[in-house]
Amino acid sequence: MTIAIDQPVGTGPTAGPNPTPPPAGARRPGLLTDLISLIRPHQWAKNLLVVPLALIDAPALGPGPLARTGWAVVLFTLASSLVYVGNDVYDRHRDRAHPTKRHRPIAAGRISVPVAYAVGLALALLLAAAVLLGPTIAWWPIAGYLVLNLAYSCGLKHLPLVDVCVVAVGFVLRVVQGQLAVGAPVGRWLLVAVFALCLLFILGKRRHEVTVSGSDHRPSLRGYSVQYLDHLIVFCAVLTVVAFLFSLQETVADPYTGLALLGSVPFAFFAVARYLQVLVVDGDGGEPTRILLRDRVMVVNALLWGVLLAGTLLAAHYAVPLDLTARLR
Repeated sequence: MTIAIDQPVGTGPTAGPNPTPPPAGARRPGLLTDLISLIRPHQWAKNLLVVPLALIDAPALGPGPLARTGWAVVLFTLASSLVYVGNDVYDRHRDRAHPTKRHRPIAAGRISVPVAYAVGLALALLLAAAVLLGPTIAWWPIAGYLVLNLAYSCGLKHLPLVDVCVVAVGFVLRVVQGQLAVGAPVGRWLLVAVFALCLLFILGKRRHEVTVSGSDHRPSLRGYSVQYLDHLIVFCAVLTVVAFLFSLQETVADPYTGLALLGSVPFAFFAVARYLQVLVVDGDGGEPTRILLRDRVMVVNALLWGVLLAGTLLAAHYAVPLDLTARLR
């Protein structure tokens, strides 16, 4: 039986088809599996990768800053999980028209809306308790993140360009939260680099959506074309590399600044070029997190680059001054 896409079912901002039943013989996921899938643990890596970037600007590394950074990761994980649940409830009708998202627990009808609300309430209470009982740090970035995502779900997600900028700002707030946790000054160029990098990945995801599923699922896609997105992606790629190099120049003290800058150029170029290769040549850009964590070439490049940056930062913090070294000689 064929069901019209615009058939009004249930309540919500957009009508959509009924939940799609699983194919005959397919194994239905258990309730616990669906509940875990609802909070998207595979997306938690974003917080683990972004929040600790503030350690680059940390005045000193030790158990205290590391512990507070870990706590900030936990809080943003709870906040982002709460946002995922809210988005899945709000978008359940549109998700049923998407070839992949229709398998999400709420869109597929395996988790009811009241149960999803209960999960969201539990996450909100856990987040509030963690903020009140945790270290005394300014938590306004988390509050801003939640308000921003509420506005995103209520309408900003349908505005071309605004939608991608709002998502990118959410990652900037993660870095700011990390910097507040470690007591580091807010690195301006680091925030620019994070904003541009996140725009690069989000625009790549939009490009993948335009080429694979068209604009019916996401109204904002009507304001994009593949050619337009390609121009924006190249612009964001260049801005990311330049801003990150300026950030290193601000962060790494002499005489290690030149080593950090010159050593980072080939790694930064290769990372961006590899992502563009996966996006344009291989036609794979729907899950940027998966590319970052599972693409072997990208992982090896990131590890080597991380060793270089960690070495230069540690040397800048703890090395013997050069004038003292000269006297010892």
